[in-house]
Amino acid sequence: MTDTLRLRRADYSNPAHAQALVDLLDSYARDPSGGAEPLSDFTKANLPAALQARPNVFSVLAFDDAQGGQPVGLINCVEGFSTFACRPLVNIHDVVVAASHRGQGIGEQMLGLVEQIARERGACKLTLEVLSGNAPASRLYHRIGFDNYQLEPSMGNALFMQKWL
Repeated sequence: MTDTLRLRRADYSNPAHAQALVDLLDSYARDPSGGAEPLSDFTKANLPAALQARPNVFSVLAFDDAQGGQPVGLINCVEGFSTFACRPLVNIHDVVVAASHRGQGIGEQMLGLVEQIARERGACKLTLEVLSGNAPASRLYHRIGFDNYQLEPSMGNALFMQKWL
């Protein structure tokens, strides 16, 4: 598979990249690990342009050239800022590998490109969240060096929380 995998930083103005991004993200959203709900029509119509308008966002796409260039992977990233390090950080916001291509190392290869881009941006770290029930993703992240976030071990691990507005 790795011989036929082509990784690219997404060009949001490229119609093929924009469609791949929306299709892959929609497939992830429909999966139980993504909430089991499709993307809204609004999101499908506006997401590539909205991402392009934000210089602190980048995406990585994977295409399988053995399958005619079929899009098979996506990672969306958002640059944040570490006040403790006084440097940027990159949050890996979405990691998607097509169900037909899971277990082939695509996620790891895409994460390698994300790390390269983050280093080029001067980032001090990568962050991500993973659902506790997503054991395959957790194993991958731990294998390539991610660990649960903590500052002082006696205070425990950080919890990821949200409040909808």
